[in-house]
Amino acid sequence: MRHLLSTLDLDRIDALSVLDTAGQMAAVNGREVKKLPALRGRTVVNLFFEDSTRTRISFEAAAKRLSADVINFSAKGSSVSKGESLKDTVQTLEAIGADAIVMRHWSSGAAQQLAESGWIKAGVVNAGDGTHEHPTQALLDAYTLREHLAKERGVPAAGLDLTGMRVVIVGDILHSRVARSNVWLLDTLGAEVIVAAPPTLLPVGIEAWPCRVTYALDEALAEGPDAVMMLRVQVERMGGAFFPSAGEYTRSWGLTADRFARLNAASGRVLGTPLVMHPGPMNRGLEICDAAADSPRNTALEQVANGVSVRMAVLHLILNHDAEGTQP
Repeated sequence: MRHLLSTLDLDRIDALSVLDTAGQMAAVNGREVKKLPALRGRTVVNLFFEDSTRTRISFEAAAKRLSADVINFSAKGSSVSKGESLKDTVQTLEAIGADAIVMRHWSSGAAQQLAESGWIKAGVVNAGDGTHEHPTQALLDAYTLREHLAKERGVPAAGLDLTGMRVVIVGDILHSRVARSNVWLLDTLGAEVIVAAPPTLLPVGIEAWPCRVTYALDEALAEGPDAVMMLRVQVERMGGAFFPSAGEYTRSWGLTADRFARLNAASGRVLGTPLVMHPGPMNRGLEICDAAADSPRNTALEQVANGVSVRMAVLHLILNHDAEGTQP
């Protein structure tokens, strides 16, 4: 794997390779000394043009646990604010010694442009580009689902895909790079995906996505999902009114206390009790109620923890792609 730009670039074998490697990294993260020498002497740059907490810190922790040197670069306070181009910025970083660049950018397609431009030789990891994709978030979500599926079946997670699982993704699909990456990856791994959202928050062309679309959340919840992934309403990306009011959105599309109680009492297609997922940060009282946010069935913090293992796997596979074998 030379770069990670999109979950569309991953076939089933590639995706399982990342998840299986992440499982090995998770074993390292469970030790007292959470360190591997796999990337000793390598430099990873976190190049973030948008604010981030979970993703940036997760990538930093992942690189350090692999013994890489880490440089955190924020566009705020840098020469970017003086008008420096992306090309000049990344070439400067490579001259300093960057072997991999983890980039979050406000422009959709920015990571692919960087990887295909020939400006640098470093590996590129897409940490979120506009409203396009966020592949490592989808991978950590799939890893979390697979761990629960393996536990339910009493089998090892290694080599296991998500065939038979039903996942409902709810809310602001239009502005969500997380939703896009998840739909492609979950389908690749064999899961059935249902997207539930108001028509105003669905992108043009969603009928070509490998998922079913419904405008009625209660109908989707009645189908026995194994996981319900609630998406943050991205008000900062909305230039106009996409729904009448916050209260109206919650009543129709929020995981309210009543919906959560019904979900908690139901059975999933393969899991005994459905999971509640959220990429964070959560808007409590808008898309998710406190009972769901604080429930042990909510995997939000588990997803964050798994994100370190998944990003360790991605960095290891990208920076050692020419090495014999890929075992950490």
